[in-house]
Amino acid sequence: MIDIVLKDGTVRHFDSNISGQELAATLGLGTSAVLCKVNGVVTDLSTTLTSGSHVEILTIASPSALDVLRHSTAHLLAHAVKTLFRTAKLAVGPTTENGFFYDFCTDRPFTPEDLEQIEMEMRRLVSANLPFEKLSMSKQQAIDIYQARDEKFKVELLRGISDDTVTVYKIEDTYDLCRGPHFPSTGLLGDAFKVTKSSGAYWKGDKDLDALQRVYGVAFSSQDELAQYFTRLDEAALRDHRKIGVELDLFHMQDISPGAVFWHTKGWTLYRTLRNFIRSRIEQDGYKEVNTPMILDRSLWEKSGHWEKFSENMFVTESAEERIMALKPMNCPCHVQIFNQSVVSYRDLPWRMAEFGSCHRFEPSGALHGLMRVRGFVQDDAHIFCTKEQIVSETQKFCALLRGIYKTLGFDSFFVKFSDRPPKRAGSDEIWDLAEKSLMEAATKSDLDYTLNPGEGAFYGPKLEFVLKDCLGRDWQCGTLQVDFVLPARLDAYYITEQGAKEHPVMLHRAVLGSMERFIGILIEQYAGRFPAWLAPVQVVVATITEDANDAALEVLRKLKARGIRAEVDIRNEKISYKVREHAIQKVPYLFVLGKKEATSGTVTVRAGEEQTEQTVDDAVAWVVENCAMPGGAE
Repeated sequence: MIDIVLKDGTVRHFDSNISGQELAATLGLGTSAVLCKVNGVVTDLSTTLTSGSHVEILTIASPSALDVLRHSTAHLLAHAVKTLFRTAKLAVGPTTENGFFYDFCTDRPFTPEDLEQIEMEMRRLVSANLPFEKLSMSKQQAIDIYQARDEKFKVELLRGISDDTVTVYKIEDTYDLCRGPHFPSTGLLGDAFKVTKSSGAYWKGDKDLDALQRVYGVAFSSQDELAQYFTRLDEAALRDHRKIGVELDLFHMQDISPGAVFWHTKGWTLYRTLRNFIRSRIEQDGYKEVNTPMILDRSLWEKSGHWEKFSENMFVTESAEERIMALKPMNCPCHVQIFNQSVVSYRDLPWRMAEFGSCHRFEPSGALHGLMRVRGFVQDDAHIFCTKEQIVSETQKFCALLRGIYKTLGFDSFFVKFSDRPPKRAGSDEIWDLAEKSLMEAATKSDLDYTLNPGEGAFYGPKLEFVLKDCLGRDWQCGTLQVDFVLPARLDAYYITEQGAKEHPVMLHRAVLGSMERFIGILIEQYAGRFPAWLAPVQVVVATITEDANDAALEVLRKLKARGIRAEVDIRNEKISYKVREHAIQKVPYLFVLGKKEATSGTVTVRAGEEQTEQTVDDAVAWVVENCAMPGGAE
């Protein structure tokens, strides 16, 4: 007797072994089932179920099925290419955030016409409803199959596998090495996919190895989701921070300094305003701001452990004195140096030290992307030196700070990942056990609903990663809180306990925004350049209708600037309709319009979007001051 426990807790009894597909048929899901989840693991419907298994039958609409749908569609792409281009060699084909890609070795690059033909062939294969046949065989059998087909990349992959038995999925005469799982047949993949582009790639990402052609595609559970994806793409293109950055004259980037930003006046104003806002919030929370050197001796990085773990990403130089120095990629070792200059008592803790620290990390040129991925950046960085007993309260305090800042900046939604110990790390297992336990307790008491992110912690400690969701539903990992028992010990940091003994403090690494540059890129795209009035680089433009109002306009400008408003005047000899349209394109929040009548009466017409009112100059200035005030009373 075989007993199977269903998702709702009911138990089904069977006389003999049964597959996932057969179970689906007994539940009336035979035509819609695509996978099954057995004891929490997604697997093929062909899997034989054992007694006592907890089983859930998945349809194409199940969230757990989406990644497999994309993986199966990547295999479909591979078979379509092999059908059309017989000499193409298969490399690898993983899933991506919204779809998949597959790498091929071909005689020539794929053309746009080739991609159209490939997609048409994929759709034909879906209509043919061909089975994904799962084959288990010895590694040598698989090598023989691929050698006979001159598939050298698959042979190389197989030779690197230690298992004696491997799994291959077969569509018609195309064999693809894969652990699975996959949908039962091509017909169940549906038609909500599209081949999007091709590009060059290298085998194993190594430019010294074979050049490949990478074909990308997207895939979803329904046509509606596919259409929504392309709508989001169109909206994202309109909001692209690189495009808006040029249109609003905020910044530019160029090859003379790859991965670095040339901030223009308006962009730097935006930058300073955001920095001042963060500065005011952290000062209210008890942080003391410091500033540390950008270039430091190699010996510090060796002692901290960063040289071993991170040196390939550091910019290194050698002075005339033959000292090897490095531009700092992070601020934490420098903050320990400041901490170590004082004799710190337990009464002084927690000690909250903040810095808008300028850091540099070598990112491959192909990974650079506007403000989102740079080589030179500033972190809104801080380190909290505290006792073990203070970890929970300091985490709660930080989470309250972070929530308030995100909400003010227009992000009401974020989620949290708990990243635990990575394979390569510093510190003993006992230290990591304590750090992870402490951070997990702190996260729970801070009311954080987190998901586990195994193996992704820093080399010195576990961390919480705060991921924002923007107006287009995209995820951005920005904030972080890391618990570190390792660096304070490595860098000889001590405080004096109540009993008069020396003890290493715990070091909490934390940031709210992360990289200032990246966060400004996110803000530009979140607001499409139409920033809240308090954050806008130019808050008011005073524009004249006639030359008779020029003197009055300059006086209004003076009053606005005297009250701290970022204002400009437009007294050009142009029609007011032209000026209004131009400043609307520049996304200036408020426009003060003066003609001869307003100049004579001491009034202005205030335009805020589509609304306009006539006010006295003093009332209009007071109204703008109120509406442009930095949140939280910051200056």
